[in-house]
Amino acid sequence: MAKESMKAREVKRKKIVARYAEKRAALKKEGNYLALQKLPRDASPVRMHNRCNLTGRPRGYMRQFGVSRIVFREMASNGLIPGVTKASW
Repeated sequence: MAKESMKAREVKRKKIVARYAEKRAALKKEGNYLALQKLPRDASPVRMHNRCNLTGRPRGYMRQFGVSRIVFREMASNGLIPGVTKASW
């Protein structure tokens, strides 16, 4: 499990990225990189980190399912993910 503070930091970053998305796009289109540097660092979408929706684990994230590899394996073996059968993991 990830710390609650780490999860909260990611939520905060998502909000900041959404708030500055239009402004960043306009400044990039103009080529005004000096003004882009003056925006908050967390306004860049590159700084966001993918985390498992259930556990908050940052590593082994499977983008298609939105969960980590460990949770994916548990869900697949319990039959909660349709179309996935246990082969030989």
